[in-house]
Amino acid sequence: MKTRFLGEIEVSEIGMGCMAFSHGYGQIPAEEYSIEAIRNAQKHGCTLFDTAEVYSPGLSGIGHNERIVGKALRGVRDEVAIATKLFLGYGFGSVYDKVREHLEDSLERLQTDWVDIYYLHRTGGASVEKVAEAMGRLIDDGLIRGWGLSQVDVDVVRRAHSVTPLSAVQNIYSMVERDSERGVIPYCMENHIGFVPFSPIASGLLSGKITTETKFESYDDVRNWVPQLSKQNIAGNQPIVDLLKDYAAKKNATPAQISLAWMLHKYPNVVPIPGSKNKERIIENLDAAKVELTDAEFASLEESLSRCKVYGHRGFSR
Repeated sequence: MKTRFLGEIEVSEIGMGCMAFSHGYGQIPAEEYSIEAIRNAQKHGCTLFDTAEVYSPGLSGIGHNERIVGKALRGVRDEVAIATKLFLGYGFGSVYDKVREHLEDSLERLQTDWVDIYYLHRTGGASVEKVAEAMGRLIDDGLIRGWGLSQVDVDVVRRAHSVTPLSAVQNIYSMVERDSERGVIPYCMENHIGFVPFSPIASGLLSGKITTETKFESYDDVRNWVPQLSKQNIAGNQPIVDLLKDYAAKKNATPAQISLAWMLHKYPNVVPIPGSKNKERIIENLDAAKVELTDAEFASLEESLSRCKVYGHRGFSR
């Protein structure tokens, strides 16, 4: 697989969001299945694996997902980049001490001596400048290679980057969530910052497999509140899905692969991290890197998208 850069960190063109093995999409797989799925992705050429300390069933614990990722990648640690996230609450003293405490716990769960990209998971209870300063110290300590922010607009990115240069910004981004195109992605491109879209297939909407009759799971399934996935909005967004299906037929690909190929073609600093708890779907997503849109195909797709209204919007606030 081709590579791209998040700051100075070289990674595969498409990464893997590992959250679904622990949270967000209903019943989780057995740990053995999850470990095998992650290892299969690594063997298939994926070198970026994304997790977070809070990813646990029902968000009712800490570290479930990090432990799985750590076990899966223990034997190939030098060949991959691991990204994880911390969330800072309120009512603590030294920001550096608190961030380092979170990091050391994550390192133990991940069975590694360093994290490649350490994200602030939402802005939390400390100023972003103080967090940036702490991240700079952790880079000097050799505990992280780079750092990032998640779900932030361009003003926060600018403030943080002026203190300690960012490696990456991880925001929601897809054909139906394009807020980051207005300011965040252009700023990142200008300042050598990678942009890492999560939910790049819009929680499955852009796969073409979700219909108004689809039933999501009742427990710990984010799809029950994703704005584009209400019955009314699934129907409203069908022209976008149909457009993807048309291109997929022409390119011998899947709609999900076309949606990923679109963003890879559009921005050279974008490294999407589609997530799934299904082994076959994970490999399908990674193989989107093999789907190349010509300039003419991309321009035609962009023009068609511009005529489609998007129903439902999540943005940076959730």
